[in-house]
Amino acid sequence: MQVLPSTVLAVLLILVFVLRGPYRALPFLMASTPFGVTAAFNLPALGGASIMITDIGVAFAFALFLLQRDAAGRGLGTLRPFQPGFFLGLALVLATVSAIVFPRFFANQTEVFGLAHSTDSDVIILIPLHATNGNITQLFRLYLDVIAFLVYATLLRERPDPRLVIVSLAAASILNFALGWLDILAGTSGANVVMELIRTANYSIIKNATMGGLKRMIGGFSEASSFGYYTLGLFGFWLQYWLSGGRWRWTGWVLAGTTLLVLRSTSSSAYVALVILLVLIGAVALMRSLGRTVDRRLMSLILWGVFTLWLALLVLGTAYLLSDPVQAFFNRTLFNKLSSSSGVERMSWNIQALENFLDTAMVGTGIGSMRASNWLLACLGSIGLLGTGLLLAFLGRLFVAPGASDDSETTAVIEGLKAACLATLISALLIVPTPDLGVPFFLFAGLLVGLSRSTEVGSV
Repeated sequence: MQVLPSTVLAVLLILVFVLRGPYRALPFLMASTPFGVTAAFNLPALGGASIMITDIGVAFAFALFLLQRDAAGRGLGTLRPFQPGFFLGLALVLATVSAIVFPRFFANQTEVFGLAHSTDSDVIILIPLHATNGNITQLFRLYLDVIAFLVYATLLRERPDPRLVIVSLAAASILNFALGWLDILAGTSGANVVMELIRTANYSIIKNATMGGLKRMIGGFSEASSFGYYTLGLFGFWLQYWLSGGRWRWTGWVLAGTTLLVLRSTSSSAYVALVILLVLIGAVALMRSLGRTVDRRLMSLILWGVFTLWLALLVLGTAYLLSDPVQAFFNRTLFNKLSSSSGVERMSWNIQALENFLDTAMVGTGIGSMRASNWLLACLGSIGLLGTGLLLAFLGRLFVAPGASDDSETTAVIEGLKAACLATLISALLIVPTPDLGVPFFLFAGLLVGLSRSTEVGSV
């Protein structure tokens, strides 16, 4: 085990969990999620695998939860048949079988894009299917996801507190904002050593990339697309919470800061996902408003949105025609993205993922065996039709979870968490290479399910 400067942060997080317990430590766990490349320690004996500080937080939350009275029975309540946790639990069982059995059963029967380690960086290469360490590491990450969901769906079901959720997401948003701009300041001033203190995971970190003369913002993550993926989830929460009439007085400021981060991320996938998210949220809000008075906040958003869009298109269109750096920026981030070498390469991953799905008779190659550039295709290629169906059933139950009929603030938080999950899922359909949507997504989902089920009679 390799001890790192960032190990101190992991120790502090452990102390918080020990002193406060998993429920009251939630804001600190959420505050650890912007540190996407900060390792608690590395494991050279396992190919240099990194255990992140958020992983440690989830593990201790689970351990302390198990020490509580009747933890097993309470946890099983979250896995009740046909609730979201039920389908997620079945998906985890199938994923476990897939990691152990599928790459051996279908060995050499199809070729997969897999991760290969070199002295300088990690590369994606096409290789015959066989069992690898990736089957274990990806399964481990999925177990962490499910544990995060299970613990906080159970705790929030028993002790629903929308303010705890708001404080937790505010802590994550503020730290993400700080890390994003600290990355820009450190990169442009030549003081990258400041960020190196938290960039301790054994990941390839694209820290000095520029686009159109702008340094790409990566904050506490490995690249701009990962930063945009995480930030868009937070943006979705704050936007929908505000639209749903959330009463926290600092909402506007946090929403503005998170919006600025998404726009400054220079992530093509974040920009595309942002447009899709806004269209979906606007469409749902308008459909809900049919036949009754349109909400003042929604009308304000529509009017200002139309005006801002018109003004932005006018300014950007003029700049695109008159400024070479602006033209280069938009060509690289949007207009020429699919025809770029990166776009062509990622499309080939997706085509091969579909071929893996068909070559294995729709069973899959096993979680961790292959990579794509689309979450749905990654699921089909690795855990097959059945595993993908179970995850889609989980998502379906998640998005129809009811709000609290007698508590508008709880309902606003639930709606915000749904939007956070939706934003993350939209981004995942553009860039995520494996079935793992990440611990932040499953924390959003767990909090959503916990608050929603707390409103059911006899749920606790």
